[in-house]
Amino acid sequence: MNQAIGTPAEPRIEPRTGRERLRAFLDQRWFVNVVLTVILANALVLGAETMVDGTALDILIAIDHTMLGFFVLELLLRIVANGRTFFRDPWNLFDLAVVGIAVLPASESLSALRALRVLRVLRVITVVPSLRRVVDGLLRAVPGMGAVGALLVLVMYVSAVIATGLFGESSEEYFGNLGISLFTLFQAMTGEAWPDIARAVMVAHPWAWVFFVLYILVVSFAVLNLFIAVIVNGMEEISEEERRDDEQKDERLDALAAQNREILVELRSLRAKLDGDGTTSAV
Repeated sequence: MNQAIGTPAEPRIEPRTGRERLRAFLDQRWFVNVVLTVILANALVLGAETMVDGTALDILIAIDHTMLGFFVLELLLRIVANGRTFFRDPWNLFDLAVVGIAVLPASESLSALRALRVLRVLRVITVVPSLRRVVDGLLRAVPGMGAVGALLVLVMYVSAVIATGLFGESSEEYFGNLGISLFTLFQAMTGEAWPDIARAVMVAHPWAWVFFVLYILVVSFAVLNLFIAVIVNGMEEISEEERRDDEQKDERLDALAAQNREILVELRSLRAKLDGDGTTSAV
């Protein structure tokens, strides 16, 4: 009796169903590392195919097909392991689309899609959590980036209209019409050869440097930096959510540990009571 009611060992939770066992197998770190290794090796093979021909190319194609078979098998296992929930994860759909493009028949009409098989390399994003967090942060920043992009377009349009009116007659090469002005200002925004453009315009308009300096300050140093600020803010939101999730997980673990301690105390009390009852009966 005492041995049966003794201090219980830490229970070992095993997957109860075949699907749970398969999911646990796919989530093991060594298997994830194998998938990552095959993805990187496949990237090297796809690059090498562009530099060789003849027998070497046939060997690389055979290796590529083998790796593709591995990816298809891995996706099928994940679909079986997760069931319908597999299709609720956008990253799983991304993997499915990338691998699906590679298995399309190699017809002339689909040759362009076959060339996109190199997109399989992007599966590294779904395997490496840190890369996935970066992409999640970028996606989180898309609404804010849209607002900043609209502001940038507005500033460029107003500047193009002003530049066309001021410099159109004397510098038709750069500001002959609105379309040319927009292209010129986009080039200036990237920092490519804008001093040469400014000097060419300043031949007829010596004060034109004021326009270009103000435009570069507003667009390149102000509006474009807003994109960086929005992206950083999205990354911070992702990090904050992960921190809160970790805190909630720790709280749940603490609560479970406290509950286990209470159960242990009750078991010890029951054991002591049974020991006392046994001693009384013996007397």
